[in-house]
Amino acid sequence: MRTTDQRANRLFIFLAGFFLTNALIGEFVGVKIFALEATLGSDPFNWSLFGISGTLNFTAGVLVWPFVFIMTDVINEYFGVRGVRLISWIAVFLIAYAFFAAYAAISLSPATFWVDINRDMGVPDIQKAYALIFGQGLWTICGSIVAFLVGQLVDVVIFHRILKVTGERFVWLRATASTAVSQLLDSFIVLYIAFVIGPQHWSIPQFLAVGTVNYVYKMSAAVALIPLLYVARFGIVAYLGRGEAERLRREAASD
Repeated sequence: MRTTDQRANRLFIFLAGFFLTNALIGEFVGVKIFALEATLGSDPFNWSLFGISGTLNFTAGVLVWPFVFIMTDVINEYFGVRGVRLISWIAVFLIAYAFFAAYAAISLSPATFWVDINRDMGVPDIQKAYALIFGQGLWTICGSIVAFLVGQLVDVVIFHRILKVTGERFVWLRATASTAVSQLLDSFIVLYIAFVIGPQHWSIPQFLAVGTVNYVYKMSAAVALIPLLYVARFGIVAYLGRGEAERLRREAASD
């Protein structure tokens, strides 16, 4: 195997590994809902949409999901549609496996000393706390997995079509456009499955309001991270060499 091929394989493994790690972390830390204004030390921002009002509260998963979007676009540019589809299906399998493992761990009987030690540390029922954190509802899990997969598959198609038209130019355009559509679907699909169809039975106005606020936040984060795309391109060219990087891009474009 040529040295350049080995470098390309290592690059794909690194990008895929970072993608998968952030996807898994995002699923598990997402059980926490945080207040953005309080986190930033600012006054609450009271929004009102579709007759529903609220403040800026988001899942903690938004800390890492923007990096999944960035990795999706980088992998798409250098390894094509097949590369993104491969890691997307692997991510779905690993996320499902991780939740299965979490449910298996929750079902284990807790050791008495572990419960007692944590009670002394201020956690009255560590087993219940553990189950609440790791045992997300099945509707939430299903919604998250379906939304993730649909968003990824749509993102890769839009990014790739814009890439064929723009070529080397307008990295920001194809990244923003593909993310705008994929995250629109992702934001609403997960809420619809988890909270409209699911046991909470949200009203449509609440579903639309919360989905819109989440979408605006995700897009704001995605736009703010666009410079990372250029940093990633610079790093890849430095690692592979300009000739090899261009070869990968051409092969990806013709995928």
